[in-house]
Amino acid sequence: MTHWRQNSDPFLAPDLGRSALLVVDTQVDFVDGGTAPIPGTSAVLPAIARLVDAYREASAPIVHVVRLYEGDDVDLCRRRVIAAGLDIARPGTAGSQVAPELGVPPLDPESLLGGGLQTVSPTEHILFKPRWSSFYRTELDDRLRQWRVDTVVIAGCNYPNCPRATIVDASERDYKVLVAADAISGVDARHLEEAGRIGVLHAETDEIVEALQPPELEVIS
Repeated sequence: MTHWRQNSDPFLAPDLGRSALLVVDTQVDFVDGGTAPIPGTSAVLPAIARLVDAYREASAPIVHVVRLYEGDDVDLCRRRVIAAGLDIARPGTAGSQVAPELGVPPLDPESLLGGGLQTVSPTEHILFKPRWSSFYRTELDDRLRQWRVDTVVIAGCNYPNCPRATIVDASERDYKVLVAADAISGVDARHLEEAGRIGVLHAETDEIVEALQPPELEVIS
């Protein structure tokens, strides 16, 4: 496993002054009591909330990336249950909303499904992704480059699925990637070791919050 403080490669070392926090799929339906709860997600919510609060305090960019299931534009492995009427993150439902612990306003499904960013504040936004990766058919890469981000910090729900796809796509786009290991559900030591093989580093929430500095970039809505 490659811990970020043990890394000396300048091409991999996270620059938290030019970082964005990506919070993946942390929605009501995926926490305890939701329609499709993911084990461990409720347990990591306090750590995710602490990261969100720290990025807000630093005026550093945050993107809450969400799933919304509507119509036929659904990944194949869930198409059958969605077609049968199971409400998972259906636009406009309580279950589709970002978990209340993160203090995000209600989603605007029309804007999100149209491909736009929903603005929470000048430095905080919500983005809909139609598949696993936060970069697939979204404007995330364009926005991060507009904000001069070179490092992404990944937190959220169910590492083996959407966070992992997001991590791989971020690496392919030459972003430095830092996994918040205690702020992401479904992650284990094997995942972190495998991610390390493509240059992805990891840290605990306390370490990230301690090292976070006001951004060396300007976020424009």
